[in-house]
Amino acid sequence: MSSTIESVLHETRLFAPSQEFVKQANVSGMDAYEKLSAEAERDFEGFWRRLANAELLWHKPFTQVLDETNAPFYKWFHDGELNASYNCLDRHLATQPDKVAIIFEADDGKVTNATYRELHQKVCRLANALKAHGIKQGDRVLIYMPMSIEVVEAMQACARIGATHSVVFGGFSAKSLQERIIDAGATEVITADGQFRGGREIPLKPVVDEAIAMGGCEHVRNVIVYKRTGSQVPMQAPRDKWWHDVLEGQADTCEPTWVNAEHPLFILYTSGSTGKPKGVQHSTGGYLLWAMLTMKWVFDHKASDVFWCTADVGWVTGHTYITYGPLAVGATEVVFEGVPTYPDAGRFWKLIQDHKVNVFYTAPTAIRSLIKAGPDLPKKYDLSSLRILGTVGEPINPEAWMWYYTTVGNSRCPIVDTWWQTETGGHMISPLPGVHAAKPGSCTQPLPGIMADIVDETGQPVGRGKGGILVIKRPWPAMIRTIWGDPERYRKSYYPEDFKGQYYLAGDGASTDDNGYYTIMGRIDDVLNVSGHRLGTMEVESALVANTRLVAEAAVVGRPDELTGEAVVAFVVLKGQRPHGEEAKKLAQELRDWVAKEIGPIAKPRDIRFGDNLPKTRSGKIMRRLLRSIAKGEEIKQDISTLENPAILDQLKQAT
Repeated sequence: MSSTIESVLHETRLFAPSQEFVKQANVSGMDAYEKLSAEAERDFEGFWRRLANAELLWHKPFTQVLDETNAPFYKWFHDGELNASYNCLDRHLATQPDKVAIIFEADDGKVTNATYRELHQKVCRLANALKAHGIKQGDRVLIYMPMSIEVVEAMQACARIGATHSVVFGGFSAKSLQERIIDAGATEVITADGQFRGGREIPLKPVVDEAIAMGGCEHVRNVIVYKRTGSQVPMQAPRDKWWHDVLEGQADTCEPTWVNAEHPLFILYTSGSTGKPKGVQHSTGGYLLWAMLTMKWVFDHKASDVFWCTADVGWVTGHTYITYGPLAVGATEVVFEGVPTYPDAGRFWKLIQDHKVNVFYTAPTAIRSLIKAGPDLPKKYDLSSLRILGTVGEPINPEAWMWYYTTVGNSRCPIVDTWWQTETGGHMISPLPGVHAAKPGSCTQPLPGIMADIVDETGQPVGRGKGGILVIKRPWPAMIRTIWGDPERYRKSYYPEDFKGQYYLAGDGASTDDNGYYTIMGRIDDVLNVSGHRLGTMEVESALVANTRLVAEAAVVGRPDELTGEAVVAFVVLKGQRPHGEEAKKLAQELRDWVAKEIGPIAKPRDIRFGDNLPKTRSGKIMRRLLRSIAKGEEIKQDISTLENPAILDQLKQAT
């Protein structure tokens, strides 16, 4: 079996930033990038020491940068003390107390602003309320809330008193919530009566009640409920308390609890290959440092910027690029409750126009759905305030990249295509907007201080121009510290013996081109072995979506095949109506021939299924595990409670 993944897409277009942009950039030009990278190579610990002292406010300075004695359980700055909330809020009170920290736009379009002074006071009041409930340093608080100023307050209030928060996305089921409450050992839950999404009211408090009633959650002493929708919800005394009641009479100052740099700031649950959620645990000091640096390097943050990350705080993107990074650098940011297509598909573009957004960060899934909803819609809005565009969550196919660049950015905004994970805490490989000539579909080069490589199954580097397994060779400050309550799973998942336990295994396949630019080719378990050829699913997806006349979106998985080892199965959403019968067969054959032309006959999908949409979570993530089950003809036994559109599964079961 070949030990490298074949890269079969040949993208050669490069888009360099303008000279004007390069001149004003925080990292200006390739020389500046190479100087930072060389400093990290030459004096690894000195590099991180300099940055940690320059960016963070320490209550007790650290003396040791990196402790590797118990690798892979690395410790960063561990004899120093600080507080994340102090670094995000208090530091700005003397210099810009009246600057708007958060512009909140609700689902119905109502806008509410909070300045740094107001946000600080609100966080302090909630922190005092939590202390009054007996929450202390090291306790876990579970947060299950809508996108709002209040959810940021809840996270910051936990950080302020040294409590470890675990945010659960507001679309998760009661069973998922119960599992996370039990695993984290949460003693307090902060929720809301409900939330609004796309004009619909979605209950939250009833889900919390159902989760706790399932059992195993007896350690939950209090449930704080924020009144968002005003709908009637059952309140169980003395456990349940209204948000406005617990805040009443609380002081608007609260001395921060100074914690060790290694103190667990949060636990964030992510799906594991076993289906059992993994509690990814992040530290305070190293995580916050990287959140700030990536805001300045990747997003080229300027004091005058209005920054908008469209993610939900239930995911790591919302932690790093809503709750912590933007506030730590003193930004003005947009927080949005709704969905991109309500009340119409112009919502994102109108929001950018209304709030004069400068830096816009969203997911390829959202971009593709907006292309389908109205490819010319952005031209109806004034998007001239934009200066940087970003993508996150999965690789972006070149055709969607080109639409984003030309139609949304008017061919003048650098695109930062960021590769990172829940486990990495922040961006790892990304173009720097004032440095790299961007290449559609490529996340370009590792950030300074990130020692990435591509290796084969034995851990040997495959060399430039080839594909293989993406690894990180040296620890970095924002890295996962452990899996909560399961250190052995952490070691086996991320530092396997195959690589002598030395390299962090990202779980992604990648390739480099002749310039050393990285392209992510999908998860290692999303790599197909077809007749001895190993193909990344993302490449076949990109080829399908490159048929801009027919295809709006595609997802590709493999299924076992006696003849070829694996067969390619494609799930396709067309730009027109979903076809049936002979028309479906004709279109499927046309797309097979198209893929053969784009990549080669080896990549032709054996099976193409058409649907009105793909199975997605409410956050827009494609549930590929379900697609793998459908492709194999298996009965779906997995939890589908987080699916936005369960009915789509029946459509996709129909073979063409």
